[in-house]
Amino acid sequence: MSDRQSTARFIALYDRPADVDGFERHYRDIHIPLANKLPDLRRFTVSHDATPVIGEPCYMVAMLDWDDMESLDAALASEAGNRTADDAITNLSRFTTFRAMIVQLGDK
Repeated sequence: MSDRQSTARFIALYDRPADVDGFERHYRDIHIPLANKLPDLRRFTVSHDATPVIGEPCYMVAMLDWDDMESLDAALASEAGNRTADDAITNLSRFTTFRAMIVQLGDK
């Protein structure tokens, strides 16, 4: 992963899992290795117990960065992207609810 400033970000927000240990084990052992195979991924960060300013708290936030929207779109459409998405929908959803979004980053 490079030091070049990313401009596209995929964000996943996870609610507190019913089985925290099972979720953490699966996320660490299966999901992270899948996500790390996403083409042109520049940065992958995870934060637990984010402090809400407005709205409900979440258990974990994952942020994945790419250089641009085209690279992010291509990564999500790739075989690795499909495997990662399938794992989230099929396996992570057994532990918790989550939501995801894509944002374009820019300075103002």
